[in-house]
Amino acid sequence: MKMHRRLGISVASAAVAAVALTGCGAGGGSSDGPKTSVTWMTILHTPTTPETDGVIETALEEHTGFDIDFQWIPSASMDEKLNAAIASDTLADVVAMPTPDSSTLRRALASGQFWDVEEYLDDFPNLAEIDPQTLEAAKIDGHLYGVPRQQVKARYGVLVRQDWLDNLGLDVPHTIDELAEVARAFTEDDPDGNGKDDTTGFYDRSESFDYNFRTLSGYFGAGSKFELNDNGEVVPSFTTDAFKEAMEWYRGLYEDGAVNNEFVTVQKSNQRDAIAQNKGGMVVTGLFDASNLLALGQSADPDTPMEWALVSDITYDGGPRRVLSDTNGGLGGWYAIPKSQIKTEEDLRAVLGFLDSLLDKEAFDLMTNGIEGTHYELNEDGVVTILDQPTWEQEVQPFASSRMSDKVVTYASTTPYVNEAHELMAEQEEFAVINVAQSLTSETYDSRWTELEQDARDAYNKYIVGQIEMSDYEAAMDKIAGQGLDQITEEFTASYEAANG
Repeated sequence: MKMHRRLGISVASAAVAAVALTGCGAGGGSSDGPKTSVTWMTILHTPTTPETDGVIETALEEHTGFDIDFQWIPSASMDEKLNAAIASDTLADVVAMPTPDSSTLRRALASGQFWDVEEYLDDFPNLAEIDPQTLEAAKIDGHLYGVPRQQVKARYGVLVRQDWLDNLGLDVPHTIDELAEVARAFTEDDPDGNGKDDTTGFYDRSESFDYNFRTLSGYFGAGSKFELNDNGEVVPSFTTDAFKEAMEWYRGLYEDGAVNNEFVTVQKSNQRDAIAQNKGGMVVTGLFDASNLLALGQSADPDTPMEWALVSDITYDGGPRRVLSDTNGGLGGWYAIPKSQIKTEEDLRAVLGFLDSLLDKEAFDLMTNGIEGTHYELNEDGVVTILDQPTWEQEVQPFASSRMSDKVVTYASTTPYVNEAHELMAEQEEFAVINVAQSLTSETYDSRWTELEQDARDAYNKYIVGQIEMSDYEAAMDKIAGQGLDQITEEFTASYEAANG
C-alpha cells in the first residue's frame, strides 16, 4: 500500500467518511478495520496516462481520505479489457462501466458479481440526491448494480437563425405549427436577402431517425425509443400513432422544400458546413451547439450576421411540454462494486462514502479544472481560464471522464450562447422523457434489435422522401413485428411487470 499523504481533509470529507464507516451490516466488518484505500478501474480517453502520485491524484486522496490506485484502461481497448476482467473476476474495488447500452456489460452487472447498492444510497448526502429518473434508468430488472454516472438528461432542442427571423419579421417559434411556418418561410421568403432561392428551413442529416427527427417526434408525444402504451405493453416508439403523425408532418415540410432534399446521405460534418454557409436556418441538435455553429459561420465569413435562437419549449396542440432524453435518462454508465473485492457491508459503505465524496464540488473542480493557481484561474464572474494548456492536458484532463457527474457545477463562460444553453438544459430536466425499456432486459432485443431498427430506419427514410406511403411504412412495421419485434415487446413487457409488480 502506498503511503497516504493527508495534508488536510475538508470538513465535508470527514463527515462523509464518518457516515461511510459507521455501523456494520449483516456482512460484518473488515478484519483489518475501516477501509481507507481503494483500487479504481476506469477509462482513459486521453493519449497519455497521468503520473502516479501526481498532483490531482494526491489532491483527490487528500479530499476523500483514501489512498487511490487508478487502473487506467485505454478507451480503444475498453470493451476487450473490461470483458476479460469481468470474465476472470480480476476486478478493482470500483469498476467504471461506461456504456449503458452494452448488453454484455448489462448481463455482467446482473450476473450476481456486483453489489446492489440501492438500499445504501440514502445514507450518503450526495448519493441520496441522485435524480430519481436517472436511478430508474440505471436499474436492471429493478436492481441497481452500481452507482450511476450522472449526465444532463435532455440536451436537445431546435436552433433557429435569429437574424433570419428578424429579416422576415417573424417571432421565435414555440409550437409545432409555428415551427412549420418558420421552416417554410426560411425556404420561400429569401431570409438572407441575397435574392437567390438557396435556403431551406430544417437542415437534416443521415441520422435523422436516431436524433433529429426523433427529438421532433417527442414534441408530438412519441416516447424515447420505447414507451409504455395504454395496454401496459412496452412498445417501440416508431410504431406509435404519435411517431407516425410526426412523420406525416415532417414529410409535408420535405415536400415543400423546407427540409434539405438530400438529407438521407448527408453526414454530420457536411450538415454543419452547409449551416455555416447559410444553406439552412434550423437544426435539431444539442442546445450547447449554438456557439460551435456560430464559430463555424464566422470561419466561413468573418462578417457573418449569424445569430441563433435556442428553442427548448416546443409544444404540440396544447399538449404538455416534453423533451426526449438523449442521454439514457441522464445515465452515463455505472460505478460498479464487485463482491469478490468488497466482501462486507462495512467495506461497501466505505467505498460508497469514497464515491460520495467525489460528488463534492472540490473533487469536481479538481477533476475538471485542476488546482486553482496552478492549472486555472477563476475571475469574479466565475469564468475559468486554463493557465497552461499542455500541463492541464497531461495532469488534469484524463480525470474528467471519471467524474461521478457532469452536473455538480456549471461554470460560467465568456460565450453567452454557452451560458444560455446551460440554463435551458437545466430547465429541461423536469420535462425529460426517458426510455422505459432502459432498465429492462430482453434476450431478443440483445440479439436482433440492431437489424430490426435498421429496417425501421430504412422505412422511415423512404417514407419521408416519398418513395413509399404510410400504408407501406405500416406494412414494414408488421413485417419486422414477425421477425422479432413482437417478441421484444413481450419480453420487455414481462420484464417491466416483474420489476414493477
